[in-house]
Amino acid sequence: MTTSTLSPASWPRALGIGIAVSLITAVIMTALLRLGVSPFPQPPALAFAETLLARQLPLPVGLLFHTLYVTFWSVVYTRYFPRRSLATALGLAAALWVVILVVFFPIVGWGLAGLQIGPPLIPASALPHLLFGLLLWGLDKYLPGNNRSSSG
Repeated sequence: MTTSTLSPASWPRALGIGIAVSLITAVIMTALLRLGVSPFPQPPALAFAETLLARQLPLPVGLLFHTLYVTFWSVVYTRYFPRRSLATALGLAAALWVVILVVFFPIVGWGLAGLQIGPPLIPASALPHLLFGLLLWGLDKYLPGNNRSSSG
């Protein structure tokens, strides 16, 4: 079993991992959107920010919301999950994917699982979550400063 020992020095590491995961996923998903490959009408974080603030916003505001959300969950994983394995990271990613399908998409007006936009939103929203889980696990496991007492 993988265990983690927490230290005050792990806060900057956890924040760094969260920001790195956020930036990598944002760059990939924004590129796919701009290339016309993504079925999203706009980045989900931007749609959520616009819904929350009830006005149109520029893309950087959506990226800020994305960064805060991804960094929050990355910090939770790296600081507080007692077992940090690939399966655990992918489990967190899957749980967050379900949340976007049943909470965020309806809030922004895309319907349950994004079905008001179209069924392609279901697998399209799974991709960044899979990427999130893989990056989160990989960066936590392989970046210096990993305080695990055993590897997993």
